[in-house]
Amino acid sequence: MKTVLDEGISRRKLGDEVLDRLLRMIADGQIRAGDQLPSERELMRRYQVGRPAVREGLQALHGMGLIEIRHGERARLVGLTPRALFDLVDRSARHLIRTCPQTLENLTEARLFFEVGMVRLAVERGGKGDIVRLAEALEQLRRAAGDSKTFVEADMAFHSVIASFSGNPIFTALSEFLLSWLFEHYPNVVSAPPEAQDLTIGEHSAIYECIAARNEEGAVKAMTGHLTRTNPRYKEVNAAANQGDDPSRQPGDKR
Repeated sequence: MKTVLDEGISRRKLGDEVLDRLLRMIADGQIRAGDQLPSERELMRRYQVGRPAVREGLQALHGMGLIEIRHGERARLVGLTPRALFDLVDRSARHLIRTCPQTLENLTEARLFFEVGMVRLAVERGGKGDIVRLAEALEQLRRAAGDSKTFVEADMAFHSVIASFSGNPIFTALSEFLLSWLFEHYPNVVSAPPEAQDLTIGEHSAIYECIAARNEEGAVKAMTGHLTRTNPRYKEVNAAANQGDDPSRQPGDKR
């Protein structure tokens, strides 16, 4: 007995029709994560289209991050996670930040809104185990002082731990990508000069203390103050980079 998925395709762009049929097959549970899709030849027979249309549909699925394609093997459905979704836009986001200065300002503004929401949820939902993890992240930040690369990584980890208190994997993934987009291109914001690291550690300590004490108002105030201080620094670093200057250079430094 034929189903709608087995009917021939007669209108629209054939590759788009193949894509729609494959998506419906996935949505209906006919194929699950880890399963191989039917062969190209089988899809050609089933949908009564040529190989180019089938390959176009498969490439579209691959571009969406839904399947992996290996030479000599049938395409395989992969498990789609929030992290995988952000992976799809990661390269484009990094390029946009490099080439459009306004994007940086938009991103820092979005981060302020996001991080304030995260500390509210952290106070509301965080358990004892979460507080322990945040304390460990803060200690890692302290230990990383003096090592720019490690310090940036520890800073990102601290904020990602806060986002994880929400229990929402989308928030956790968004936090990690948002911070990586900012810090990869602007590490001097948190890594130089040395006194800036001390200030950052102090601000993170205040955020931790408020979350641990279930002080939502204090946590929001501490996070807002922290980001309000650092956001202008992103603009300075961005402007200096556009002019070919090194924003971490100190007066008299002839590097």
